[in-house]
Amino acid sequence: MTIKVKSPSRLYKYRDSSARTVELLCHDAIYFADPSSFNDPLDCRPSVEADSDVGTLRRVLQTLVQRRVAAEMSAAIAISEIQGPKARDHVRRRSEAAARRKLADIAYHATNPEYEEGAPKPEVRLLTNQLESELLRQYGRGVCSFGSRYDNPLLWSHYGDQHRGLCIGYSPTKWATASLHQVAYGGSRKILTSLVAAMVLDGDETARGEIDAAVLLRKAPAWRYEREWRLLGPRGRRDSSLELSEVIFGLRCDSALVHVVASALKSKKRSIDFYEIYEVPGTFRIKRRRVDEDELGAHFPYRALWAQEAFEAFSPVEDDQALPDRNLG
Repeated sequence: MTIKVKSPSRLYKYRDSSARTVELLCHDAIYFADPSSFNDPLDCRPSVEADSDVGTLRRVLQTLVQRRVAAEMSAAIAISEIQGPKARDHVRRRSEAAARRKLADIAYHATNPEYEEGAPKPEVRLLTNQLESELLRQYGRGVCSFGSRYDNPLLWSHYGDQHRGLCIGYSPTKWATASLHQVAYGGSRKILTSLVAAMVLDGDETARGEIDAAVLLRKAPAWRYEREWRLLGPRGRRDSSLELSEVIFGLRCDSALVHVVASALKSKKRSIDFYEIYEVPGTFRIKRRRVDEDELGAHFPYRALWAQEAFEAFSPVEDDQALPDRNLG
């Protein structure tokens, strides 16, 4: 069972300088990513280990396959003109048939004489592998990751486009607290099939919480420097349940981007603070200072013709006003 830890007063999202970043800021939205797109291939990839009998494994896998196929078919039917009891019955029969075929295939392959003797039995091994695959396949939750510091040089390098991007500071709200979790580093990637059975067959919410933590909230110790917090939700772009409080621009962030973001957000009803990163001389540390918005506004938007018009303001020297030749010989 996971222990809920109080979240920090600020959460930081490092972003690049792309149009999508500006779009998310302007729409006060956040993006819940598919865990399969993460840098670490072991992130959100637990290992299921069998501690259940064959009969239980069959029932769990059968239930998972039926639910997946039924969900896929129901989604397809929802956008078609097929409705009513006949459609629901068709979905039920097809999903049950798919589960039976899956179990039959496993039972057949388990008779392969090439499997080595000993524990675990071939069918247990195959059922466990398929159960792991189905479990991850149906884990459709998205993850939005945050750091707890704005001055982490590695996060600026990895996620802040090498300081050309920015770091968005959010304040947690009561609406986000239930879905906000601290990442655990190290430990085991194993999930026991008895825990999966409790979640799938019995609807055990405690078991679901433990599996959620194992699947979505555990990373290798090497990532500990990130001090990561994760907000869980449906995948894709969603309205933010966090309060946008500050934007911090990287050392190499283009001043035009600073102007665009500050101008777009300063009209919000709740004030947002704007900062820029600067280096501490003689050290490897970085700090932040407030952006001088007045100074920024004096330079942007820039008009290229200003320089040409200023040059043309000076009258050309006429021939009869030419300077005298001082080389009098």
